[in-house]
Amino acid sequence: MSGPGRWQGEDLYLACYLQPRASRDEIAGLHGDSVKIRLSAPPVDGQANAQLIRFMAKAFGVGRQAVEIVSGERSRRKQVRIQHPSRVPPELGITRDD
Repeated sequence: MSGPGRWQGEDLYLACYLQPRASRDEIAGLHGDSVKIRLSAPPVDGQANAQLIRFMAKAFGVGRQAVEIVSGERSRRKQVRIQHPSRVPPELGITRDD
């Protein structure tokens, strides 16, 4: 994958780097070839993962069930799948090739 995201059919796969316990939830630009996401939730008992799913669902205009952590559940680096996003935040610079 070059850049943080790649399309597979109608689904977007996004490489993420998380910063838990931030002052607010936000997309903070790029971190290498990943999107840096700051979350206010602590990385305890799955709280940061749950907050990531809520944040991504809102950012991409989908329900929470359409966001899945594919890999890295116990890591700062995660692969996230967003099914049929209705929008892509412009700061990510990700566009469809087709």
